Amino acid sequence: MSKTLEEGARIVSIKGSTVQAKNLSSYRMGEITFVGEERLIGEIIAIEREIATIQVYEPLEGLRINDPIYPTGKSLSAELGPGLLANIFDGIQRPLETIKDITKSAFIERGIQTNALDRNKKWSFVPNPDLKQGEIIRGGDQIGSVKETESIETMIIAPPYIHGHLLEIQDKGEYTVTEPIAVIKKQDNRKEELKLMHEWPVRIARPFLRKMPVQEPLITGQRIIDMFFPITKGGTAAIPGGFGTGKTVLMHQLSKWSNADVVIYIGCGERGNEMTDVLIGFPKLMDPHTKNPLMARTILIANVSNMPVAAREASIYMGITIAEYFRDQGFNVLLTADSTSRWAEALREISGQLEEMPVEEGYPAYLGARLANFYERAGRIIALGSPYREGTINITAAVSPAGGDFSEPVTANTKRFVKTFWGLDPTLANRKHFPSINWFTSYSGYIEVIEEWALESGLEDWGRYRQELFTILQKDNELQHIVELIGSKALPADEQLILLIADIIKTGFLQQSAFHPVDSFCPIEKQMRMMKHILLFYNRANILIKNGCPISLLNSLKSVQILKRMKEDVPNENLMQLNKIEDYIHSEMEELGSKYGYRV
Repeated sequence: MSKTLEEGARIVSIKGSTVQAKNLSSYRMGEITFVGEERLIGEIIAIEREIATIQVYEPLEGLRINDPIYPTGKSLSAELGPGLLANIFDGIQRPLETIKDITKSAFIERGIQTNALDRNKKWSFVPNPDLKQGEIIRGGDQIGSVKETESIETMIIAPPYIHGHLLEIQDKGEYTVTEPIAVIKKQDNRKEELKLMHEWPVRIARPFLRKMPVQEPLITGQRIIDMFFPITKGGTAAIPGGFGTGKTVLMHQLSKWSNADVVIYIGCGERGNEMTDVLIGFPKLMDPHTKNPLMARTILIANVSNMPVAAREASIYMGITIAEYFRDQGFNVLLTADSTSRWAEALREISGQLEEMPVEEGYPAYLGARLANFYERAGRIIALGSPYREGTINITAAVSPAGGDFSEPVTANTKRFVKTFWGLDPTLANRKHFPSINWFTSYSGYIEVIEEWALESGLEDWGRYRQELFTILQKDNELQHIVELIGSKALPADEQLILLIADIIKTGFLQQSAFHPVDSFCPIEKQMRMMKHILLFYNRANILIKNGCPISLLNSLKSVQILKRMKEDVPNENLMQLNKIEDYIHSEMEELGSKYGYRV
C-alpha cells in the first residue's frame, strides 16, 4: 500500500538537483517519489534520521520549501514487455512520442507522467503449446510469444520471482499488456495473474542460471574492429577519445551494422544534435542481416546534455535492464552508451550534493565500483526457465576524457573492467582518417577466442593475415622516424616497399567511410579477401625487389590504386569482382617482370 501526503512529508531544503524532505525516514532507499504539486519524479538516494534526500529527475524551478512529497512505495523500475522495440524513451523510460502527442509540443513539460508501454494497444498472443494445466511455472519459463516487429518475435516469459502451479492460460488472441494471459497458484495458495508485461527494478541485475565463456565474434562490418581488435558477443569494449575523434559516428556504425539481434542505444548526456541524427537516420536504414527496417530491432534511450543531469545515471541502468530482458529471451543484445563520462559527471554532481568525500578530480570513491557493476552485467548466459536458451549482452561504451587524456579517472577505471580498448587518436582524426582507432594503443582480449572461431568457420587464415599486416605496420612505424630525418628515398628498396604496403593498408583497409553507400559496411568475406590481395601484392613485389626491380616501377603500377579503391569499387553484393583484382595483380606483376627481365 503506497504512502500518502497525510503522513506529513514536506520539502525542507533544495540543493542542485536534489531536495531534502522531512518525515520520510520510514521509507526505503531507492523509492520513487513525486515532488511538489507538479509531481516531479524523484528517487530517494539517502536517509539520515528523519531527513531523506531525493534525487529529482526534472528541473527544480518553482519548487519551494514546505512543498509536499508523494512517495509511491516502488523502486525505479523498467516496464518489460511488447512495445519496447522501435521506440524511443527518455532516461526514466517515458516514451517521447507519447509525450509529444500529449503535450502537442517538442518539449517535455515538467511533471508529465505516462506509461512506458501502451496500455491500449492489443498484441497477438500465441500461448506455449507445451504448457498444460497443473504444471509448475518457474521464473523464466516461456508462457507464449508475440510478434512484436518484422524482425523480432518477443517471448513472453514468467518474471524471475514466479513459482507456482498453472491454473489457466488464455487461448490465442489479442490482448493488451495489462490483461491476464495466465493464472498460477503460488505455494501459499494465493493466485497471481501473469501478463504480457512485468516490471523489474533497474538497479538489480536480473538473475540467470549460469554464465558461460564467450565464443563467437560480434560482426560489426568495421574492418579495423573485425580484423584487428574484435569483440565477442557477450564482450565489453570502451571507445575513449577527445572531442572530434569520431566516437559518436563509430557508435552509430556499431548500432547500425552489427549482427546483434537487438540494439539498445543510450544517448547519455551527449549533444542533442547527435541524438537527432540517430532519430532521423535510423528509421530510414535497412538492416543488412534481416532486410527489415533497422528500427525494428532497435530501442533508443535519449538523455541528452540539456536534460536533467541526474537522469543520466538512471538511463544507464534503464538500458542495461531492458538489455537483460531481451537476453533472457535468448537474444544477442548490443548495448551502446554514449558516453559513460557524462554518467560519471552525474555521479560526481550528485555525490557533491550529498557532501560525500571526493577522490581524484572530484569523483566519488565508488566510481570504480559503479563502473564494475555496469560492465559485469554483460556476458553470455544460460537463461532461467524452459526451453533452454542462451543469450548475450555486449556493452560498448564511449568515454570522453577531457583533452583526450586517457589517464583521467573514468578512462583509467574503465580499462580495468573492459577487455577491448579502441583508443581514438586525434592525430589520425586530424588527417581525416576514420575510424581513428590507433592500431598501436588499442587492444582486444578476445583474440584467442576469435582464432578458435575462425578455424571452425573456415577462416583459418584470419590470424595469419592479421599478424602479417600488423608486422608491416610496426615496421612502418619504426621507419617513419628515419624518414622524418633523411627522407624515404634514402632507404633501401625493401624498406621503401614496406612504406608503400603500409600506405595501402592504412588507406585501402583501415580507413573506412561511414557515409559511403558501399564502404559503410564491409562483410567478413570481403575483409578477408582484401587482406589476402594486399599480402599477395606485397609478396610478389618483394620477389621483384630482391631481383633488382626499382621501387619506382612498383609505385607506378595500377594495382596500387586498385588495392586502395577496392573497398569502395567492389559492391558487397558482388564479391566475385575481387577475383578480377587477384588476376590483375598476377598479370601486372608478370608483365613487369617479363618487360624488364626480372624473375617473379
